[in-house]
Amino acid sequence: MKDQLTHLLHEFHLPLQNPVLVFALILTIILLAPILLKRLNIPGIIGLIISGVAIGPHGLNLLDNNSAINLFSTIGLLYIMFIAGLELDLNEFKAHRNRSMWFGLFTFAIPLALGYPVCRYLLGYDFNASLLTASMFATHTLVAYPIVSRLGVAKNQAVAIAVGGTILTDTAVLIMLAVIIGKSHGTLDMDFWIKLLVSLALFSAVMFAVIPRIAKWFFRKLENEKHSHYIFVLTVVFLAAFLAQLAGVEAIIGAFMAGLALNKLIPPSSALMNRIEFIGNALFIPFFLISVGMLVDVGVLLHGPSALIVAGTLSAVALSGKWVAAWLTQLVFKYSTAQRGLIFGLSSAHAAATLAVILVGYREGILDDNILNGTILLILVTCMVASFATEKAAKRVILETPDDGSDLLPTNGHQNEHILVPISTQARVEKLLEFAIYLKDKHSAAPISVLNVVSNNDEAEVNLLKARSKLESFVKQAAASEIKLNVVATIDHNTASGIVRVSREIMADIIVLGWPQRPGLFERFLGDSKLSSILQNLDKTVLISHFDQPLVAHKRIVCAVPPLAEFEKGFELWTSKIVKLAQELTVPITVHCDQATGKAIEKVLARSRHKAPLAIMPFSEWEDFLVLSRSVRESDLFILVAARKGAASYKSVLDDLPSKMEKYFATNNRIVIYPQQFHDGRVPDEYADFTAEPLHIGIDAVQKLGKSIGSIFKKDDAAGAASEQDPDGPL
Repeated sequence: MKDQLTHLLHEFHLPLQNPVLVFALILTIILLAPILLKRLNIPGIIGLIISGVAIGPHGLNLLDNNSAINLFSTIGLLYIMFIAGLELDLNEFKAHRNRSMWFGLFTFAIPLALGYPVCRYLLGYDFNASLLTASMFATHTLVAYPIVSRLGVAKNQAVAIAVGGTILTDTAVLIMLAVIIGKSHGTLDMDFWIKLLVSLALFSAVMFAVIPRIAKWFFRKLENEKHSHYIFVLTVVFLAAFLAQLAGVEAIIGAFMAGLALNKLIPPSSALMNRIEFIGNALFIPFFLISVGMLVDVGVLLHGPSALIVAGTLSAVALSGKWVAAWLTQLVFKYSTAQRGLIFGLSSAHAAATLAVILVGYREGILDDNILNGTILLILVTCMVASFATEKAAKRVILETPDDGSDLLPTNGHQNEHILVPISTQARVEKLLEFAIYLKDKHSAAPISVLNVVSNNDEAEVNLLKARSKLESFVKQAAASEIKLNVVATIDHNTASGIVRVSREIMADIIVLGWPQRPGLFERFLGDSKLSSILQNLDKTVLISHFDQPLVAHKRIVCAVPPLAEFEKGFELWTSKIVKLAQELTVPITVHCDQATGKAIEKVLARSRHKAPLAIMPFSEWEDFLVLSRSVRESDLFILVAARKGAASYKSVLDDLPSKMEKYFATNNRIVIYPQQFHDGRVPDEYADFTAEPLHIGIDAVQKLGKSIGSIFKKDDAAGAASEQDPDGPL
């Protein structure tokens, strides 16, 4: 009994050493701290940092900063930077990269300009110590980024420039650190600069030229090995962090670069992105926040007035510099007050790069104990201020209009849109389902429904059970993306009637069909009345999709849209879905259409909360449609917007184009869209007295007549030119 008691007391000897007990304690804090402090209206991040202060070596001494804590802390820090790069809207960042550069300049130069004279003349430090401490004010860590991600404002333009500014200013500060250390060692010569520039150039080349190609190959070759995808991503993150260290900068720069390199290959709605965010937010990032709290020594406040003066001065200068930078950014680019608060909140927390600068300076003997202790308190104060400011500003941004960047309003009013994915075999079903997940509005409560229609014969009941068993395997794929999936197996006389009936029963808005399995049989598919029956009996938006390549492999979406498509009822729906798909894949859109349709598409894009680069290319040669194949590359996703007979945009030539796509766009992933028809009485008055089909018959006839007359005149002009050149020629 005594031995057991001794053993028990040994296990609870402080600081705790048993790894199982240490891990259990940290998990308990991660679980309870945010829940308890949420009732006090305090951000969960603050609870984790305060918990770290309490259990750390300067608090109750429950835990020590051992190698295990440092390992998880490093993983969490790299995870924050990686997710920031991964979730960065590259389209938004590219569109406003100049703003990110200006903010990076403001948030670097202003704190540096404020901090140096304070440290040099008020606190009395020498040149190297003053410059190094002032450079610390310019850094910031995205500690509050999980708040904007949780509240759904990560795509806001203010967030994009704040994240972009982070990488610029932190890189500049860490390079400055290397320069100051080199100066203190007397090695600041030409060899130093050549080595630094060459190593950074090689690092950038590896990250943006080599890693994306390897990742694309890996995801394509091991498409079904979903668990391997996550391990591969982690490997890239830590390899990039190590390569950054070899290049002479901090590991956090490498993690951020890894996020940028993989950004286009991991769509926001994908299962892989959900796994990355879930594991990071549940485990690694909270570990980092707790470890930040463990560094704080509240006891330095009792070491005399000098420690308090230094800590208070450092905190005041750090927050003032960041606020002035955010205010100046708001003034120059005319952002709202809420967006200014978002920029300030994200850029005011000091942790990772700050610690790197101060600890290196302290180890080199440039900085003293007062600066070190003051910086530790600075970390606690700025992290708390940043968390409160970010949460308050993010909630205000949510209440602003969609033009200010709110992501929370459903597109086009489809608050309960329902997507139906009928299948006949398991071939390519996963890609169809992945495509439907990318299209789905996350604010819609309706699930994605996967349908299998079983023929009504003697074996119907057995086949029905098999179909239901087969469909259940797809539930896991949707669950990994946090998407509700409804599986439907039904009996009907034929596939088309089953699809029509079920789509009406569940009130589906979009039908996603697979391409006919045998190439060249699109017309037979139409001829056997399956598709034609669906189109005639179901007035819903229908997408017929062919996917051989992974969706993330695309570099552009190319669309061909017939004239008058903007007068179809489903125009805004399919347009917004293409824009959403482009944002998921981080690719631009090129649309071939006439001028009126192009303006209508631009209006939809302007109203949409989803943004993507758009190029309108004038196109009217529908009789010579295949000329588009010259401008479509293998890496493009090609989309043809067709129309039902009798629709406003129907042209007889559209009937032949899907089958021609099989031949001339065989290497491309391709989609044919049949929009819902415009039939609810909102047709403009100038078209009210016409039915669409006779109108298009007349238009086609006039076009053919015009081409015939044009060819006659061309022949006459050519003959006239020849006769002028040859007087003896025929009259």
